[in-house]
Amino acid sequence: MSLLRTDKSILDLGLTMSVIPSSTELAEAIPLFNTSPYLMIQDDGPLLGYIAVSDVLYAMMNAHRLLEAYFETTLETAGSALTLINEEAKVTYWTSGAEHVFSINKKDIIGKPAADFFPPERLQSLKTLYTGETVYRKQHQPRTDLFALINARPVQLDGRIVGAVAAEVDITTEIRLHQELLHMTSKVQHLEKAVARLRPESDPFARIKGSSLVMKQCLDTIRKISSTSATVLILGESGTGKELFAKAIHDLREPQTAPFIAINCGAIPASLFESELFGYEKGAFSGADPKGKKGKIELAEGGTLFLDEIGEMPLELQVKLLRVLQEKSYFPVGGTRMKHASCRIIAATNQNLLSMISRNQFREDLYYRLNVINLVIPPLRMRKEDIYELTQTFLQEFSLLYNRHIEWIPPEVFKLLFNYDWPGNVRELRNVIERITILTTDGEVKPEYLPDTFIPDNELVPTILDDTGQLPSPYKVKPGSAANAAGLDESDTLRDGELQIKSASADITPGSYQDQLDAYESELLLQYLKAAEGNKRTLARQLGISRATLYNRMKRLGL
Repeated sequence: MSLLRTDKSILDLGLTMSVIPSSTELAEAIPLFNTSPYLMIQDDGPLLGYIAVSDVLYAMMNAHRLLEAYFETTLETAGSALTLINEEAKVTYWTSGAEHVFSINKKDIIGKPAADFFPPERLQSLKTLYTGETVYRKQHQPRTDLFALINARPVQLDGRIVGAVAAEVDITTEIRLHQELLHMTSKVQHLEKAVARLRPESDPFARIKGSSLVMKQCLDTIRKISSTSATVLILGESGTGKELFAKAIHDLREPQTAPFIAINCGAIPASLFESELFGYEKGAFSGADPKGKKGKIELAEGGTLFLDEIGEMPLELQVKLLRVLQEKSYFPVGGTRMKHASCRIIAATNQNLLSMISRNQFREDLYYRLNVINLVIPPLRMRKEDIYELTQTFLQEFSLLYNRHIEWIPPEVFKLLFNYDWPGNVRELRNVIERITILTTDGEVKPEYLPDTFIPDNELVPTILDDTGQLPSPYKVKPGSAANAAGLDESDTLRDGELQIKSASADITPGSYQDQLDAYESELLLQYLKAAEGNKRTLARQLGISRATLYNRMKRLGL
């Protein structure tokens, strides 16, 4: 051991000392100092010497100082705003980067609760401390005037969270520049629409928005297809805009005057489908137009016939469509003269045709005739970087339609848009932006204008019931309480998230409903907080919500 003393004068003190071998680890030796300030070191041979507790303490202090010097230098060199909070949610370390970003001096914040300087509901480090959540490059707002990317991780000791570390990078300038860019983009799009009304559209891809890698690959495939007359099968989920891509293929490979005829195979009854597709001769059936009618194939002559939702086409018509693809000819309904099909065909579906073939719901030979070249349209969740551009396009469209002046969408709303999976794809995004535009009457877009599916689960009001469907004891309505004054008694229960009132005051007015509901919720929270002995962390855990949500609710109720 490096702390070993070899002089034997200590033996003259006559102290009772433990004897340990020289291979003993320091961590194992420290508890032995409880009986004596010295430990004797001896292997198989003679006495080697001893170590003193004072030397151990001095060595540990120097090791701690050295580690602290490395620690501080490392944190200051990182270049981020680094914050450390302890188990009591007090700031224990605050780098010069944090001083610069937040304009709070180190000596003013260290040792004080972080919640004294920032709204608790905005502090990711507090959420990490209370829930153990680890985040990486998450966008958040510690203050209303500040945007940052944060990495946060809990500090654990012996399986227990004893603190949290947060590293933040200020992106306020980037966000503001992006907001200005969105504003300028909106103006440019407005001018583009004005110009488009004065001249025909020359860019086949003008209506397809997105600059993500998967979209660029998709457009490259379309450019390759445009040099051929091959049949194309477009695959993609509902709402991805398959008809837009079909129209782009048509515009690239056909003359400007060539027709583009679209037919939705799932929207036409089976009994009418044949006549719609192939047309009919005069007198073909009762109720038919006496002059006859051209079918979609004939109307698309020299251009493109787009068969949307091809998986919905009746089986008996799939055989006839196969003949059109193979022989380029067909008979109209009731006709005796064969007609030539001189159109190119593009089909689209959101179904798994191979699976349908295995279930005898789609013809295998037709599938391979259609699938000469296939184009897979990526869902919106796979190209979320396009949400910015799509949102601005739809916002501009609906702002003009509904005469709403909306300059930008706040980052907290964009954050919700990015975190959503978009099962309805671009069509759903378009509908959401239309909803936002309609509800935004004062120019300020708010998160609550989004559909309920965008609200995180931990922000919903919890239903607090025991196993019998009754309110737990801290929630029982007591005589003389605010809840009792609202007309509730002990027999009232919560069912399916709603209060079922069995006895209510007959003079409740609509205007006082929210006040009475708030008074009831306040009473419940106070009683439950009392049952938790004032520990808000325990209360939040029992309610199944975050502590920040609890603080927000108590603040709204004036508690």
